[in-house]
Amino acid sequence: MRGPHNIWRLIRTGATLERAGAMNIVLDAFEAGPLLRLTARTLAWPFKWLGYKGDTSLPPASSALTALGPAYIKFGQILSTRPDVVGPVMANELRILQDNLPPFPIEVARAEVARELGIDVDDVFSEFSEPVAAASIAQVHKAVLRENGREVAVKVLRPGVEKAFRKDIDAFYFAANAIEFLSPASRRLRPLDVIEHFEGVVNGELDLRLESAGASEFAANTANDEGFRVPQVLWHLSSRRVMTLDWVDGVNSGDNDAIDAAGHDRKVLGARVLQLFLSHALRDGFFHADMHQGNLKIGKDGEIVAYDFGIMGHIDAYTRRVYAEILFGFIRRDYRRVAEVHFEAGYVPRDQDIDEFARALRAVGEPIFGMDASRISMGRLLAYLFEVTERFGMQTRTELILLQRTMVVVEGVARSMDPHINIWEVARPIVEDYIKQSIGPRAVAKDLLDTAKVLSRFGPRLPQIAEAALIREINQSQQIEKSPKSRWYLWLGLGGVIGALGTFAGLML
Repeated sequence: MRGPHNIWRLIRTGATLERAGAMNIVLDAFEAGPLLRLTARTLAWPFKWLGYKGDTSLPPASSALTALGPAYIKFGQILSTRPDVVGPVMANELRILQDNLPPFPIEVARAEVARELGIDVDDVFSEFSEPVAAASIAQVHKAVLRENGREVAVKVLRPGVEKAFRKDIDAFYFAANAIEFLSPASRRLRPLDVIEHFEGVVNGELDLRLESAGASEFAANTANDEGFRVPQVLWHLSSRRVMTLDWVDGVNSGDNDAIDAAGHDRKVLGARVLQLFLSHALRDGFFHADMHQGNLKIGKDGEIVAYDFGIMGHIDAYTRRVYAEILFGFIRRDYRRVAEVHFEAGYVPRDQDIDEFARALRAVGEPIFGMDASRISMGRLLAYLFEVTERFGMQTRTELILLQRTMVVVEGVARSMDPHINIWEVARPIVEDYIKQSIGPRAVAKDLLDTAKVLSRFGPRLPQIAEAALIREINQSQQIEKSPKSRWYLWLGLGGVIGALGTFAGLML
């Protein structure tokens, strides 16, 4: 479908960008070359009058994307998590995008719930409210279960949203191919990869079973976190296009007056929201990646309640260790160790100078530590760090970019509650505790035990694997003459493997 018929859709997009005054801003963000700029302006400027009129109270790019509709709003929200692509200024501007759209009729929502769940809505719910929130992909209704009076939130996908998003994503792919063709310099930003990332996120949000699974996993991980709660998913009332979970009552985390009136300590809450995020990211490797004030409430007992789990972040165990060591090195101002961690992890190519890299890291850290405690930002530190590592040849890591973006958002929530919060003092115990658990002797023993478990599962096949390895080695040795020293190393290596297998077997007994 990614053919020339998408040109008209892109002309309408360009016309809207022109009308909102955002064309040059967007072209600058994507580092467009002369040919791409000329093509874009030539196709869009004559049709400027066809562009949609956006909200003039918003910045130009946000105004244009809002006027273009749900898919563009969601695309802008995703780009706000990718300062590596659009730059920090544009990413910051796009974070203000809101998808408070006109709701679809309650009759349509009720019919969708009945069809998806195979129920009579009035038999299951004693109350089913008008929409309480409407976004680009779905809207939410408050309802009450007839059987027990339990208050729930029912999230329903917009009718036809899948087809509408597929059309726009098709046009986005067409645009990305055109950008790469017309502006070779832009290939560094990998436009096609950006669209693939966007498509993956949207496809996840268009299947509410996946969001339900994310909410369920997040709730299980955080069940013992003091002062934090995740609403429970009602699986028997959830499906691909409908999601039902406990209703959240509480004060909006951005309403300081209401928080004070409820008698909650904002300093305690500010520290808690930051520590919780770091715990989820480091301890679990699974964190809420859209943790802004609109997705957090403060419950009656002062607990932080999270909801809207459409965007969740994942970090594997090894990356978590690397990330923690980098943070801990900065906290201790040990820039040499931070540099070594980057090289050990393979983030920075071996041909780079480690001492020069350590000095560049010092230039990142020292100005931040020289700030007043209330101005120190871990998010800003990570942003500067990515700029430096890019200069030293580090490839973009999407999961760390998402982590950094969420860190900025969480810091903003914490500072809105306590403007004088010291980020490092709050973060230090969480990072230190993780370092002790993941890098100390206990962690080494656990790694050995995990390895032994893996080897035990493959135990029956180990002789075949060893035999195949030996046959390959023999075949290679027949083709390439081996020195006696090389053969000695081979047998030494095999002896080491056998010894390790014996050790692991002992651990399992």
